[in-house]
Formats: sequence, structure tokens, C-alpha cells
Amino acid sequence: MTINDIAKVCHDANKSFCEIIGDESQLPWIDAPQWQRSSSVDGVIFNLNNPGGPPSGSHERWLMVKAAEGWKHGKNKDPEAKTHPCILPFDKLPEEQQIKDHIFKAIVNGLAIFCTDERQPTPGLGEIAKKTEAEKGG
Repeated sequence: MTINDIAKVCHDANKSFCEIIGDESQLPWIDAPQWQRSSSVDGVIFNLNNPGGPPSGSHERWLMVKAAEGWKHGKNKDPEAKTHPCILPFDKLPEEQQIKDHIFKAIVNGLAIFCTDERQPTPGLGEIAKKTEAEKGG
């Protein structure tokens, strides 16, 4: 099982949980935009490197990545405007949003033993910003 495989499992579990809470906006992994798949892969790498860390640590990492990519807090998730309602401190998130981080971390921790990829260092924020620009064709 690769890091990408674990990211797909996490993404699909997140999609399923979102549907339970009434959010039908998540696309299947195969149809998800590259930025979203890259975010899942980054989250897997971060959690593989921090297995004992709290789910809030995963969210804080996500916040730093989003800030490096130019995202801001907004009422609605809008990739074009780079706004997202979850760009808040973990303890300010609604419970159902916090649960998503718990699910993600539990999946990574549960599948880590089966990961066949070499452990990668967690990418620096500068690397992520450059990768984001490259993915946009910039």
C-alpha cells in the first residue's frame, strides 16, 4: 500500500462522512482536483511522520499549507477565490469538522504498518507553494 493509496482511502472516508453530515460537495478521488488530492497526500505524509500527534496537529498543518497557497477564511469553500470555512483554529471548528481530522488520523495510523513507500520528510511550506504554482501552470 502506497502513500497515495492511503490518501485515497482517507479522501473517500472523508467524502462518505461529509455525505452523512449533509455535504454532497466532495468528489470521488478519481474526479477530485489535483490540489485536493495533493492536500490528502500531504496530510498522510505529515501523519506518518507524526503518529502520536493529536488530530489538531493535522489541522494546524493543513492551515499552514492553505496559508502558503494563498487561501483565506470564507463562508463557502471556493477554490477559485481560495476561501474555505474551515480556515479556523481547530478548537473553533464545529464538532463535525473536528471529527474529520480524527477520522483522517485514525486511518493513517491504522494503515501505516502496511505502507510500502519509504517514509518521506514532510514537505516544507515553500515546496508546497512552488508545487501549487507548477500545478496551476505558473
